[in-house]
Amino acid sequence: MTTQVAARPAVNLKGLSQYGVYLAILLLVLYNIFFTPYFLTWSNLRIQLIQVAPIVIVALGMALVIGTEGIDLSVGSVMALAAALIPLYLGYGVVAAILASLVAGVVVGLINGVLVARVGLQPIVATLALFVGGRGLAVVISEGKLKDVRNPDLIYLGSGDLLGIPVLVWIAAALVVVVAFLVRRTVFGRRLLAIGGNRPATELAGLPVKRVLITVYVLCAVLASIAGLLSVARIQSSDASAVGLLIELSAITAVVVGGTPLTGGKVRVLGTVAGALLMQLVIATMIKHNLQPSTTEMVQAVIILIAVYVARERKTR
Repeated sequence: MTTQVAARPAVNLKGLSQYGVYLAILLLVLYNIFFTPYFLTWSNLRIQLIQVAPIVIVALGMALVIGTEGIDLSVGSVMALAAALIPLYLGYGVVAAILASLVAGVVVGLINGVLVARVGLQPIVATLALFVGGRGLAVVISEGKLKDVRNPDLIYLGSGDLLGIPVLVWIAAALVVVVAFLVRRTVFGRRLLAIGGNRPATELAGLPVKRVLITVYVLCAVLASIAGLLSVARIQSSDASAVGLLIELSAITAVVVGGTPLTGGKVRVLGTVAGALLMQLVIATMIKHNLQPSTTEMVQAVIILIAVYVARERKTR
């Protein structure tokens, strides 16, 4: 009898952790349908999807890192670096500009991965250095100036439509599928989760822990650079001081709210997407109802605390 009573809250916490974000989205959508004018119009839905797409892309990489019990605070700076490099190489063609931004992501990811996996620094310390220095480098590269981007091929990635849906959303959806496949269907994904679950055990088992960790940080940085170049394509300008500013907080929030534990060992890809959508809906709803930005930030903080508390209690039980 005592065992049954003790087990019941654990099941409830498990359900809340796994499906609470979807319930919250449903309730928020219903609220907006009844109380927010023009919420169901395609123009409004299109804007929401376009705004959340870069956050989803960055959050996918963050989810991989958090799955290894790590963190990456440099994703916003990677976006800024990508934004700063695009105008420099756009004269050689859109392919050259895209490759330059992706290479920047690879380099930053390698630095982060090596510092974490081989040097042994804590992830928050290793990535904090590039959180500060990366954006400073981006501002230096761009000379602190906002530069217009007028290449039609690049602009199409950020503002064009395919089958009536923004290309930006198609790209984000494709990356969600790729990351989900990587986590669930590949040896690399299983090793990633094993490292997050019990790193000493994976090292004793002879798995290539350092190589996997470096790869994870490279993937996270590359995804951030993709988000950076898409942001430039959408706003048709490059501003290294503003692109990706504080997006690492939005990404971490999306991952945590989506049910991926900060203690690692698990990655919820669809939950991460749902977490990003939930936070976008919260912000959009408050803006539509003329609430102050400070109120939005406080609500976000409460949502994060609830998500972390539920995850912690579930693990404890």
